[in-house]
Amino acid sequence: QVQLVESGGGLVQPGGSLRLSCEASGFTPDYYALMWFRQAPGNEREGISCISSTLGTGYASSVKDRFTISRDNPQKTIDLQITSAKFEDAGVYYCATAKKRFCGDTWAVKDNIESWGAGTLVTVSS
Repeated sequence: QVQLVESGGGLVQPGGSLRLSCEASGFTPDYYALMWFRQAPGNEREGISCISSTLGTGYASSVKDRFTISRDNPQKTIDLQITSAKFEDAGVYYCATAKKRFCGDTWAVKDNIESWGAGTLVTVSS
């Protein structure tokens, strides 16, 4: 049974940094692309970043050059480093997989996702 467990959420000041982590179990995450999605109150869940089995990455334009996704296959974790946080970065961050090897052009389509974590809340406030 696929399990994705996020951690690291909390309060960050505008301009500040925060590191989110997702631990995968119940499958072999090495073979698959893994993603981070975000949902702000009243908004649709949106794709933020993807990292493929071959370490290719993709980012939403709103976070490119501020967020960095990485993975540690032996630890079965993926991380999302948030820097230069903005108010609009607030929301619940979800780890996800579509059980595909590569990110491709459709990684941010939430309907393609097979498994979701429960999410971790990020609040941006001064």
